Amino acid sequence: MPHPVHYSDYLQLDKILNAQVMESDLAGAPAHDEMLFIIIHQAYELWFKQILFEIDSIAAIMNQPQINDNSPELQTVVHRLDRIETILKVAVHQIDILETMTPMDFLDFRDFLRPASGFQSWQFKITEAKLGLRFTERHGQEYYISQLRPEHIANIKSVESAPNLLDLVNDWLERMPFFDEPAFWTSYQRLYPDTNEGKNPFWSDYTAIYANSLVDGEKQNLQHFENLFFDGKPIPERRLSARACRAALFIMLYRGYPLLQAPFQLLNNLLDIDEQLSTWRYRHVSMVTRMIGYRTGTGGSSGRDYLKGALDKHYIFREIAALSSYLIDRRRLPQLSKELEERLGF
Repeated sequence: MPHPVHYSDYLQLDKILNAQVMESDLAGAPAHDEMLFIIIHQAYELWFKQILFEIDSIAAIMNQPQINDNSPELQTVVHRLDRIETILKVAVHQIDILETMTPMDFLDFRDFLRPASGFQSWQFKITEAKLGLRFTERHGQEYYISQLRPEHIANIKSVESAPNLLDLVNDWLERMPFFDEPAFWTSYQRLYPDTNEGKNPFWSDYTAIYANSLVDGEKQNLQHFENLFFDGKPIPERRLSARACRAALFIMLYRGYPLLQAPFQLLNNLLDIDEQLSTWRYRHVSMVTRMIGYRTGTGGSSGRDYLKGALDKHYIFREIAALSSYLIDRRRLPQLSKELEERLGF
């Protein structure tokens, strides 16, 4: 028989409920809103811990040599990505609570916090790195870890040197088998003569259809299309390979087929996560501007300017979002072969 568990003991409430020590109290100048400030940020760190727990579990699944796209495993990945997105929505809405504190309320205790700062949240930096934000893509590279303790810096650097979620998504997309199996294309009916030696007949047709869909101001897109999907002119700092980009675009185009619904939802979840992170950063910039204007942050950072720079630069899954530039409308989509249609069904 399992031992009896009490609610208070299970949640370790004695530790949690006694973990709010107000610096203003210690200084003999109690500031009422400091309690709210502490609890909000403790809640953030707990949510970051849960997000990291979810990312690690997703990475363990996606790091396998093979994943059946019609399996509970992929559904689990989609479900946990959806959970991360929902947690980030909660993180955004917590700012509504924090903004019940006015700038004057904050000034009652702000000076007692120096040099503590949200900039020192090592869990958030690890979250960004595990999702796929690389050091070379960071805003403020010269000081983004300057205020952290050595053990936290070591942890972040270790994460940055390891495969991240975006790397694993690239590997997963590259394993899509449909274009490597000639049997799926034996009955495919070409729409255009083959003018692209070496391309699968589908992609030869798709290139022609996409080219014909471009208006005068978009003709340069065709060269971008070739560079992105067929390794034309090298693209600096690309994260998704040409093969992975072709697979992701195919998923977006034919997501109505049962086998591609979960892969499409996975890609969509990644874009939703990026959107929520961007929304969180935007709300954070707005809140900081409202609270302290253009003053320096308590940790010595440039405050609003740093946050705005991160907002503009820290898009992790931007290459997936950019694939929308290369979609065509459903009426023009090539009809897949009977063999492939059967494979894409359940």
